[in-house]
Amino acid sequence: MKLIIADTGALISLGLINHVDLIEKVFGDFYIASAVWEELQEYENPEFDKSLLSGFKNKVVRIKSKNHLSVIMDYGESESVILYEELNADYLLIDDNKARIIAESFEVNCIGSIGLLLSAKQMGLINDLKPSFEKWIENKRYFSKKLLNKILIQVGEGPIKE
Repeated sequence: MKLIIADTGALISLGLINHVDLIEKVFGDFYIASAVWEELQEYENPEFDKSLLSGFKNKVVRIKSKNHLSVIMDYGESESVILYEELNADYLLIDDNKARIIAESFEVNCIGSIGLLLSAKQMGLINDLKPSFEKWIENKRYFSKKLLNKILIQVGEGPIKE
């Protein structure tokens, strides 16, 4: 089993498609930084089931060190990277491209929501990616439609219609 630190954006993306459960099914246990918990509390979208948050309460961990990364990254992302380091985690689940590039420069192993769904599909935990990708686009998640269509074609599902 792997230890995962999950960032706000990825949890929102997975929550919108009712697949937060895949984190533990694919990798194992996951934790979230206090800043991520705060950001999730503030997130407003009628499509996002806030009752999911009750399942995260026991996964919140406060970082022990000073947040030295908040000048170059968003609050939740910076605490997530620090928590990854403090807990010696295996992966950081993060979708924001800029934050991911910064995290990887610190030798953090990153995976995004797309990678998680691909792994889940390969393991037979989900059948199709397309409904999830369409839901993300409907909810204006920041994924490139071109990238999503490239992946869908690779797995034989066909592109998202305009």
